[in-house]
Amino acid sequence: MSTTDQRWFHRRGDLARDGWESVVDASTPSWEHTGLRVAELVEGDVLALDERDVERIVVPLAGSFLVTHHHFPGEWATRLHGRASVFDGPTDVLYLPAGTTAEISGQGRVAVTTAPTSQKRQWQYIPASATPVELRGAGASSRQVHNFGTPQSLDAAKLIVCEVITPAENWSSYPPHKHDEHVPAHESRLEEIYYFETAPARGATAGTTDAAFGMFSTYSSPAGDIDINAMVRTGDIALVPFGYHGPAVAAPGYDLYYLNVMAGPDPEREWLISDDPAHAWVRDSWNGQEFDTRLPYTNDEEKGRD
Repeated sequence: MSTTDQRWFHRRGDLARDGWESVVDASTPSWEHTGLRVAELVEGDVLALDERDVERIVVPLAGSFLVTHHHFPGEWATRLHGRASVFDGPTDVLYLPAGTTAEISGQGRVAVTTAPTSQKRQWQYIPASATPVELRGAGASSRQVHNFGTPQSLDAAKLIVCEVITPAENWSSYPPHKHDEHVPAHESRLEEIYYFETAPARGATAGTTDAAFGMFSTYSSPAGDIDINAMVRTGDIALVPFGYHGPAVAAPGYDLYYLNVMAGPDPEREWLISDDPAHAWVRDSWNGQEFDTRLPYTNDEEKGRD
């Protein structure tokens, strides 16, 4: 496939359907193992999740929501308290197994991550206080990761989900890495979705959300040809079927967030990566560097956005 193939990057609204701002699913060309729905709800809106052959994690991006979910042996109503924005620390999330249908109501922006599967697990509410917060990298590669949907944190069938906050001027998803070959104990095959949001940096006295941006790159590996070099803003989506991905860079003056959704065909549910050999040495350069003192971002009023 051509490196000019436009299937792999979509601006906000390009994938709008059925009341959702963006939909990635099995109907998306050349896409198979992961899905994502993003919507902005106002009072009175109700969005239905009718597919039964997928597992899901419902992630409040901004605002709070009520999720009414139906599965054996009954019906439950789970309140997701949410957060003011993706830059205000972890949120509570809801895992819904295959065989579940649901409705979402509330006000704000919400993401629903999915993976096709027939395997069933127990539904689970994960409060924000129980979300593992990882500070990864060092120096200008410092970033904050919320691991609510990783194998170590959640018993899911296929789905692996986390979110990353990168402060202004920092690099993340770096060194560039891939997960497109099945090499036991070394690398796993995982299709991946990046959903982005941007905002003026914490404490900024100027700048607007509409102007905020970051940068994202993906390039070819032996598994396939791909070429994404994009300025990213809130609502943009990158699809990574294969290839080295990274860096994701927060521009000076603007913070960068992305939600990662991963799943694949391997029998094991695990995130195993291979760095680009040309850049793998960068990890060793972090030794002895201090971590960015701006992190972690929390919902503490003292650290709130101006």
